[in-house]
Amino acid sequence: MTIRATWKGTTIAESDQTIVVEGNHYFPAESVNRSVLGDSGTHTVCSWKGTASYYDVVVDGARNADAAWFYPDPKDAAKEIIDHVAFWKGVEVDEV
Repeated sequence: MTIRATWKGTTIAESDQTIVVEGNHYFPAESVNRSVLGDSGTHTVCSWKGTASYYDVVVDGARNADAAWFYPDPKDAAKEIIDHVAFWKGVEVDEV
């Protein structure tokens, strides 16, 4: 099953090897279109996954702040999602 993440008609990521955690598809880093990701200084902390860092998603000049997140150094319980990126805030994640 291939999963695709899109925003404003642009594919941000596509993979048949996502990892689902808490209902979110985490895409392998190599499947993500980095050209539509912008830096974000946002960080949040999850008690069992660790500290998340965020990207803005930028398509045709429109910016969706903090719409992508990843765990650069996840806790042991979430090691499977290292080098993976997940999306929210209007980014559509669907099976294709």
